[in-house]
Amino acid sequence: MELFYRDALLLSEVSWHELIEDLNNAASFNSYCYSKNYYTVFKQILLSIILKKEIVLLDSDFTTDELVNLTGFSDFGSFEQLINKKDFELIQSKTHLIDRIKKSSTEWKITLFTSGTTGIPKKVSHRFESITRFVKTTTSENIWGFAYNPTHFAGLQVFFQAILNGNTIVRLFDLEKEQIINEIQNYSITHISATPSFFRLLLPLNKNYGTVKRITSGGEKFDKKTIQQLKPFFPNAKITNIYASTEAGSLFASEGDIFTLKPEVEKWVKIVNGELFIHHHLMGESASNAEEWYASGDLVAITDTNPLQFRFVSRKNEMINSGGYKVNPVEVEEVIRGLKGITDVRVYGKPNAVLGNIICCEVQKNNPQLDETTIRMYLQTKLQEFKIPRMIYFVDGIQTTRSGKIKR
Repeated sequence: MELFYRDALLLSEVSWHELIEDLNNAASFNSYCYSKNYYTVFKQILLSIILKKEIVLLDSDFTTDELVNLTGFSDFGSFEQLINKKDFELIQSKTHLIDRIKKSSTEWKITLFTSGTTGIPKKVSHRFESITRFVKTTTSENIWGFAYNPTHFAGLQVFFQAILNGNTIVRLFDLEKEQIINEIQNYSITHISATPSFFRLLLPLNKNYGTVKRITSGGEKFDKKTIQQLKPFFPNAKITNIYASTEAGSLFASEGDIFTLKPEVEKWVKIVNGELFIHHHLMGESASNAEEWYASGDLVAITDTNPLQFRFVSRKNEMINSGGYKVNPVEVEEVIRGLKGITDVRVYGKPNAVLGNIICCEVQKNNPQLDETTIRMYLQTKLQEFKIPRMIYFVDGIQTTRSGKIKR
């Protein structure tokens, strides 16, 4: 099976043999990886493991100011190190490469930055164990649709899931809908992992894709409507909801919107005033994780206590204060998506001198006849008055962050 990567500028197909040749012939390694080229990022990660060197991943769209603020500098050329070939055992095969990754990983560390959706990105380091916590041994015939930024935690997890099982990787991230659909069909993709916003981008589809066997989603609340809409188009796919963060990695999984904690994990989790706290035992290395318990900033609703089950409600800092009321934008978005003819929606607060914030929303629709009056009449039957957006804008697309989530 070929190992496909879609570069930012062109489509290139790279076989496992060619990948191994590139690794064996590499003359240098840079401990700071700052590149738009997916293949370059992946090669640098693999080299860092083989050489047992720490690597720092930087988003390719970080500005010069961001790079300076995060690292103290913007020119990373001085960090390039020549590889001593005398100490470099040549890789003989795909199996040999996978074995080398596993054996060398005990001395390896990777540092990356949170997506920065609520402020300055935070530096977080992980060991191989936390990066690969959810990696499972599967068939080498799987073909992964890579729909995350490769320098973010979710992208790393998909990469390792694929590479450690000798799978094919096809880039889907940051492509237009028609390109994504073509890649799924042309390469007979079997697995797709992406944010709910990515999947909503695909809907509606005009046919089903039976080759897809597994869909996993994380980073945002995976609402029931989106899950139900996906099922007819991916009839053979098991759909799984993942709870993960850059700070902690992947922690919980469910087949709906309710997460059930396994006994071995439950002792490392607690819920205080509706907020999820995670013990540092499960966390990566970060200045913000110095305390015993890390406040995740995620608000959850407990649905059962034996075993502990909860449903994600919202990000704590995304709640909108409007006229003395707390409005959950996720709740309002879910209700609006329930109206036929709406593809996606973004709810946010706009500063107001009297109310603190007024509730606004952007609506992407696929029904030209749908208008603001229809939406308002529908919402009046579903929401309290203070939750109904004062301003409704129709847009061609919903803004997303670097990691593919709705931009608040």
